[in-house]
Amino acid sequence: MTSPQTSTGTFTPAQLGTITLIGWSGAHPADGSDVAFLLIYSLGDGADGPAVSEAAMRASLERTGLPVGSAPVYAAEQPSLPVKLLVQAGQAVLTLPHFTAQYPAPPEWLAAAAARGEVHAMFATRPWPQGAPGRPVSEEQLRFFAADPEVITTAAHCVLPVRSLG
Repeated sequence: MTSPQTSTGTFTPAQLGTITLIGWSGAHPADGSDVAFLLIYSLGDGADGPAVSEAAMRASLERTGLPVGSAPVYAAEQPSLPVKLLVQAGQAVLTLPHFTAQYPAPPEWLAAAAARGEVHAMFATRPWPQGAPGRPVSEEQLRFFAADPEVITTAAHCVLPVRSLG
Protein backbone atom coordinates (compact mmCIF):
# COMPACT_ATOMS: atom_id res chain seq x y z
CA MET A 1 0.00 0.00 0.00
CA THR A 2 1.23 3.48 -0.84
CA SER A 3 1.06 6.08 1.88
CA PRO A 4 0.05 9.67 1.11
CA GLN A 5 2.94 11.82 -0.02
CA THR A 6 3.76 15.26 1.30
CA SER A 7 3.41 18.35 -0.85
CA THR A 8 7.11 18.11 -1.64
CA GLY A 9 6.85 14.37 -2.42
CA THR A 10 6.27 12.68 -5.70
CA PHE A 11 2.97 11.65 -7.20
CA THR A 12 1.74 10.27 -10.47
CA PRO A 13 -1.22 11.56 -12.49
CA ALA A 14 -2.89 8.17 -11.92
CA GLN A 15 -2.95 8.92 -8.18
CA LEU A 16 -5.08 12.02 -8.80
CA GLY A 17 -7.95 9.89 -10.04
CA THR A 18 -10.80 11.30 -12.10
CA ILE A 19 -10.76 15.11 -12.04
CA THR A 20 -14.20 16.66 -12.39
CA LEU A 21 -15.54 20.19 -12.73
CA ILE A 22 -18.91 21.48 -11.67
CA GLY A 23 -20.04 25.07 -11.90
CA TRP A 24 -22.77 27.37 -10.71
CA SER A 25 -23.48 31.06 -10.72
CA GLY A 26 -24.78 33.31 -8.01
CA ALA A 27 -25.03 36.88 -6.85
CA HIS A 28 -21.83 38.57 -5.67
CA PRO A 29 -22.34 39.86 -2.10
CA ALA A 30 -20.78 43.26 -2.85
CA ASP A 31 -22.72 44.30 -5.93
CA GLY A 32 -25.41 41.67 -6.58
CA SER A 33 -24.16 40.86 -10.09
CA ASP A 34 -23.78 37.23 -11.09
CA VAL A 35 -20.46 35.47 -10.53
CA ALA A 36 -19.42 32.20 -12.19
CA PHE A 37 -17.97 29.62 -9.80
CA LEU A 38 -16.11 26.46 -10.68
CA LEU A 39 -15.38 23.59 -8.30
CA ILE A 40 -12.55 21.27 -9.27
CA TYR A 41 -12.21 17.98 -7.39
CA SER A 42 -11.09 14.37 -7.65
CA LEU A 43 -13.49 11.48 -7.27
CA GLY A 44 -10.87 9.85 -5.06
CA ASP A 45 -10.65 6.90 -7.44
CA GLY A 46 -6.92 7.24 -8.00
CA ALA A 47 -4.58 4.30 -8.34
CA ASP A 48 -3.85 4.12 -4.59
CA GLY A 49 -7.15 5.20 -3.04
CA PRO A 50 -8.81 8.39 -1.75
CA ALA A 51 -6.14 9.40 0.80
CA VAL A 52 -3.42 9.25 -1.84
CA SER A 53 -5.68 11.11 -4.33
CA GLU A 54 -6.05 13.88 -1.75
CA ALA A 55 -2.29 14.10 -1.16
CA ALA A 56 -1.61 14.02 -4.93
CA MET A 57 -4.11 16.84 -5.54
CA ARG A 58 -2.48 18.94 -2.81
CA ALA A 59 1.00 18.33 -4.26
CA SER A 60 -0.21 19.11 -7.79
CA LEU A 61 -1.80 22.40 -6.72
CA GLU A 62 1.16 23.57 -4.66
CA ARG A 63 3.62 22.75 -7.45
CA THR A 64 1.43 24.73 -9.82
CA GLY A 65 1.60 27.80 -7.58
CA LEU A 66 -1.84 27.46 -5.99
CA PRO A 67 -1.33 27.38 -2.22
CA VAL A 68 -3.78 25.24 -0.31
CA GLY A 69 -5.61 26.93 2.55
CA SER A 70 -4.70 30.49 1.51
CA ALA A 71 -6.34 33.57 0.10
CA PRO A 72 -7.31 33.42 -3.57
CA VAL A 73 -4.61 33.73 -6.20
CA TYR A 74 -5.51 36.24 -8.93
CA ALA A 75 -4.23 34.62 -12.11
CA ALA A 76 -4.47 37.88 -14.09
CA GLU A 77 -1.82 39.35 -11.74
CA GLN A 78 0.47 36.33 -12.25
CA PRO A 79 0.83 35.74 -15.99
CA SER A 80 3.36 32.93 -15.43
CA LEU A 81 0.84 30.92 -13.38
CA PRO A 82 0.27 27.74 -15.42
CA VAL A 83 -3.49 27.67 -14.85
CA LYS A 84 -5.64 28.58 -17.83
CA LEU A 85 -9.38 28.70 -18.43
CA LEU A 86 -10.71 28.68 -21.98
CA VAL A 87 -14.44 29.27 -22.48
CA GLN A 88 -15.63 28.46 -25.98
CA ALA A 89 -18.71 26.92 -27.62
CA GLY A 90 -20.50 26.29 -24.32
CA GLN A 91 -17.50 24.55 -22.72
CA ALA A 92 -15.10 25.64 -20.01
CA VAL A 93 -11.72 23.94 -20.39
CA LEU A 94 -9.35 24.15 -17.45
CA THR A 95 -5.68 23.36 -18.00
CA LEU A 96 -3.01 22.83 -15.35
CA PRO A 97 0.37 21.13 -15.76
CA HIS A 98 -0.88 17.83 -14.32
CA PHE A 99 -4.40 17.68 -15.72
CA THR A 100 -6.94 19.11 -18.12
CA ALA A 101 -10.69 18.94 -17.52
CA GLN A 102 -13.75 20.40 -19.16
CA TYR A 103 -17.19 21.48 -18.06
CA PRO A 104 -20.25 21.75 -20.34
CA ALA A 105 -21.46 25.09 -18.96
CA PRO A 106 -25.11 26.15 -18.83
CA PRO A 107 -26.11 29.49 -20.39
CA GLU A 108 -26.42 31.32 -17.04
CA TRP A 109 -22.87 30.29 -16.06
CA LEU A 110 -21.52 31.37 -19.44
CA ALA A 111 -23.32 34.73 -19.15
CA ALA A 112 -21.90 35.37 -15.66
CA ALA A 113 -18.37 34.41 -16.79
CA ALA A 114 -18.59 36.67 -19.85
CA ALA A 115 -20.08 39.62 -17.96
CA ARG A 116 -17.40 39.63 -15.23
CA GLY A 117 -14.57 38.34 -17.40
CA GLU A 118 -13.49 35.99 -14.62
CA VAL A 119 -14.39 32.78 -12.84
CA HIS A 120 -13.88 32.04 -9.17
CA ALA A 121 -12.38 28.54 -8.89
CA MET A 122 -12.05 26.33 -5.84
CA PHE A 123 -9.69 23.37 -6.19
CA ALA A 124 -10.77 20.90 -3.52
CA THR A 125 -8.11 18.57 -2.19
CA ARG A 126 -10.77 16.46 -0.47
CA PRO A 127 -12.25 13.88 -2.88
CA TRP A 128 -15.97 13.93 -3.63
CA PRO A 129 -17.06 10.56 -5.06
CA GLN A 130 -20.74 11.58 -4.90
CA GLY A 131 -20.09 14.21 -7.59
CA ALA A 132 -19.34 11.66 -10.33
CA PRO A 133 -19.99 12.70 -13.95
CA GLY A 134 -23.35 11.51 -15.21
CA ARG A 135 -24.77 11.29 -11.70
CA PRO A 136 -27.22 14.08 -10.86
CA VAL A 137 -26.02 16.47 -8.15
CA SER A 138 -28.68 18.52 -6.41
CA GLU A 139 -28.13 22.10 -5.34
CA GLU A 140 -28.29 20.91 -1.73
CA GLN A 141 -25.59 18.24 -2.29
CA LEU A 142 -23.34 20.76 -4.03
CA ARG A 143 -23.85 23.32 -1.25
CA PHE A 144 -23.19 20.67 1.42
CA PHE A 145 -19.80 19.81 -0.13
CA ALA A 146 -18.66 23.20 -1.49
CA ALA A 147 -19.65 25.13 1.66
CA ASP A 148 -18.14 22.63 4.10
CA PRO A 149 -15.51 24.53 6.12
CA GLU A 150 -13.19 21.50 5.96
CA VAL A 151 -13.40 21.52 2.16
CA ILE A 152 -12.94 25.30 1.91
CA THR A 153 -9.93 25.49 4.23
CA THR A 154 -8.16 22.56 2.55
CA ALA A 155 -8.72 23.89 -0.96
CA ALA A 156 -6.78 26.24 -3.22
CA HIS A 157 -8.70 29.26 -4.50
CA CYS A 158 -8.04 31.12 -7.73
CA VAL A 159 -9.74 33.86 -9.73
CA LEU A 160 -9.21 33.03 -13.39
CA PRO A 161 -9.60 35.39 -16.31
CA VAL A 162 -11.93 34.08 -18.99
CA ARG A 163 -10.13 33.45 -22.26
CA SER A 164 -11.63 32.46 -25.59
CA LEU A 165 -10.40 31.70 -29.07
CA GLY A 166 -10.55 34.47 -31.61
